[in-house]
Amino acid sequence: MPGAVRQTAAVGAMEWIGAGSLLAWVWLLLGQGFFWRTDVRLPDRRDPERWPSVGVVVPARDEAAVLPDSLPSLLGQKYPGRAEVFLVDDGSTDGTGALARRLAAARGGLPLTVSAPGEPEPGWTGKLWAVRHGMALARERVAPEYLLLTDADIAHEPDSLRELVAAARSAELDLVSQMARLRVVTFWERLIVPAFVYFFGQLYPFRWVNRPGARTAAAAGGCVLLRREAAERAGIPEAIRHAVIDDVTLARAVQRGGGRIWLGLADRVDSVRPYPRPGALWRMVSRSAYAQLRHRPLLLLGTVLGLALVYLVPPVALVAGLAGGGPVLAALGGAAWAVMSGTYLPMLRYYGQPLWAAPLLPFTALLYLLMTVDSAVQHYRGRGAAWKGRTYPAP
Repeated sequence: MPGAVRQTAAVGAMEWIGAGSLLAWVWLLLGQGFFWRTDVRLPDRRDPERWPSVGVVVPARDEAAVLPDSLPSLLGQKYPGRAEVFLVDDGSTDGTGALARRLAAARGGLPLTVSAPGEPEPGWTGKLWAVRHGMALARERVAPEYLLLTDADIAHEPDSLRELVAAARSAELDLVSQMARLRVVTFWERLIVPAFVYFFGQLYPFRWVNRPGARTAAAAGGCVLLRREAAERAGIPEAIRHAVIDDVTLARAVQRGGGRIWLGLADRVDSVRPYPRPGALWRMVSRSAYAQLRHRPLLLLGTVLGLALVYLVPPVALVAGLAGGGPVLAALGGAAWAVMSGTYLPMLRYYGQPLWAAPLLPFTALLYLLMTVDSAVQHYRGRGAAWKGRTYPAP
């Protein structure tokens, strides 16, 4: 009898946990800015009467492998106004700067300036030090009204810059950012990359970011069009010089300075960086995951418990219920898993992936949970926020 009582109590407790998971998914489905939808694209736009000048700033550190697929797309922009490209070689050892010059000589197109600012001063991350140098060069050479901050692994369709500027002008936006479509070729890219964008949207629902007067701020660092006046008002980049998660920090600074921001998914902007092995994807996520939690152990604990409740409980409850825990537990777990999988379908469609992969999301979420924990472990070992030979302490 005591054993049966304990078993009944355990099943009852699991049912409450399963119910909590299902309620969480109902809230995420309806109350989290419809984060799971993938229809947030560039707002309606019209050509301005006068096309403003643009300085395109590309920070690059050891990017020779991807430059042939990305830099020509920038040089080949069909932009009606004045635009110049400034590639800042951030201490590369693979000939990035020389390769950029050769590509420009062979390709032609927009003018290209390649420069090297040297090692960053104390308190600066390497990328933002390079951005600072590129912005200064752009001000000297172009006096731009807008700055396009784009990573060295991002390829743009020929009308990408034109569309970004038209959207910014039409909607009177100070920052327009597009989440570049990441590469999904290998098994691990297919498993992890769509979920990366899905989780980002869950954390920063695009519709919330784009509301006038919104409190949620975010950007995607691979493609950011920034009005120069708004950057100067917000003290960019000096005000965010220490930021490891520079895109979100940039958006917050612009928003605090009174600027209007916009974030959405891209149709004509793609990342060409390959992640052929799981280790590369693991490092991409873990290098900044604990920084996202502001290096706070309690936030880490809450994140781990939250991920477990939302993503891991549904399949566990379904299996446990079918194995003898009872139909109620199985129904709760199955319903939560079904809602979860349904919210993942639009992102799989956006990335052209098979829809049968949606039920695998709990496994992918478990990987992200482990990456987040590893990020904290590496931080306390003194190797947090390590990227391309540099390690940045918590600010």
